[in-house]
Amino acid sequence: MSRLCPLVLVLLLLLLLRRPFHVACLHVAADAPLTATEQRQDGAGAWRSFQQLLDARRGSRVTGLADLKRYLARFGYMPGGAAAGHDPPTDAFDAHMEAAVRRYQSALSLPVTGQLDSATLDRIMAPRCGVGDNGHGVTASVSLSATGGAVSRFTFFKGEPRWTQPDPLVLTYAISPTATVDYLPPETVRAVFRRAFARWAQVIPVGFAETDDYDAADVRVGFYRGGHGDGIPFDGPLGVLGHAFSPRNGRLHLDAAEQWAVDMDAETARSAVDLESVATHEIGHVLGLGHSSSPKAVMYPSLSPRQKKAELTVDDIEGVQWLYGPNPGFSLSSLYQQDTSMATGTSSWLAGSANLVCAVLVILVTPL
Repeated sequence: MSRLCPLVLVLLLLLLLRRPFHVACLHVAADAPLTATEQRQDGAGAWRSFQQLLDARRGSRVTGLADLKRYLARFGYMPGGAAAGHDPPTDAFDAHMEAAVRRYQSALSLPVTGQLDSATLDRIMAPRCGVGDNGHGVTASVSLSATGGAVSRFTFFKGEPRWTQPDPLVLTYAISPTATVDYLPPETVRAVFRRAFARWAQVIPVGFAETDDYDAADVRVGFYRGGHGDGIPFDGPLGVLGHAFSPRNGRLHLDAAEQWAVDMDAETARSAVDLESVATHEIGHVLGLGHSSSPKAVMYPSLSPRQKKAELTVDDIEGVQWLYGPNPGFSLSSLYQQDTSMATGTSSWLAGSANLVCAVLVILVTPL
């Protein structure tokens, strides 16, 4: 491959010198997820001011680092808070800050540099779940995959709490009749949550039954703004999207200030957030899962605007099955086989494409 690449470049250069060509412009799709920088340009995003911290590193002092320290403390990466006896944060990038940044980068599968590079800031500024990653009662729990060698990246709440009751285990859930968003019909919201609960029910021996008795339901879903009585206020558009509590609390709250969407093909707002993706993620918390460090997992802590990520991955399934066991009617091996076949197919396609490109280039540079 190392010898092929220079040869291809030379052939391309010869081709361009011999023949006229047209430039094809690549446009970003209308439904492509926004980066943190684009969110900032749109005037949205609860943490958009962190953009000014780009390339900050140990030894620097930049206005706004104190706010980033509060962010990192909030999500479990460094101690913080006067109530806990800690000094107020400063704008100095010290050794403690560098260690926190490294922990954050490692937990979210980013290059571990200890610096506020663009990839790290982009992830920090992205909308996310309000549940902490390494704190707030969450304990990291990494295990070996049952299929041999691959390290899983799911986590649990401290003590691995789970729902228990005589078999069959069926949890009731209800959507609040009052804590709603007026632009989404109630039946549409209920349909989204039916699909989200069904995904988890497919892989574990737990059933979910919708009920109209909100107060008596095991899981209670509602949309709220700002402070809403649970001690964890929401922060407006494109900040914390939602949060949920560990078993057996059952509260699942979504930020009503977001522009929630159920059909991205019909939704035009660039800041729209996919309701089904967030619902599936927060149900994972309700069942006892913490965040995953796998970027593809539903339980990864952040979600970009217009991004849809509602299908459970192997990591999500292995984590929840650790708590509840597998559903007898579901085979995890089918997902492994699917991943393997996709990887094999992609490799074959790339190899075939490379051969085709080389053949075409040889033909094109042949003297006319």
